Amino acid sequence: MSESPHPDAKVLFRVPAEDGSAQVETLWATSLGNDHYRLDNSPFFAYSVSWQDVVYAPFDAGEQYPTFKHVVSKSGNRTLRVLLSAPADEGTCDPILDALVSLGCSFEGANRKYISVNVPAGVDLQRVRGYLIEAGATWEHADPTYDEFHANHAS
Repeated sequence: MSESPHPDAKVLFRVPAEDGSAQVETLWATSLGNDHYRLDNSPFFAYSVSWQDVVYAPFDAGEQYPTFKHVVSKSGNRTLRVLLSAPADEGTCDPILDALVSLGCSFEGANRKYISVNVPAGVDLQRVRGYLIEAGATWEHADPTYDEFHANHAS
């Protein structure tokens, strides 16, 4: 057995849309047994989950994937999503992404404009949010969601 398991599955998430339909996203994950999976990439569409969270996702014969039911344990990572005003050039980075990395974040891109940002447990989420607001970035809360964040930070 290797020291660190590698992704061996994809977990399906159904993300409800405003029109009543749902968008499907599959995230790489490592099977931990008993229908538990550790997420191995950041979500681009799913909410309230982040990289390395452990989720319960039994196999759904209709979907042909393990399908997300609920979070078993949180990793401490948080997820924000950023929409860059111009595509990041290959081989170079966008100033907003450079600043997020300097704050301790990491990111992965769905494409060169739509970015999922991982905010590790040791990084001050308020500071990252403040930077994005000050920079005039187009962004959203994904985990915690906007409502979850404000419920936990009510004065």
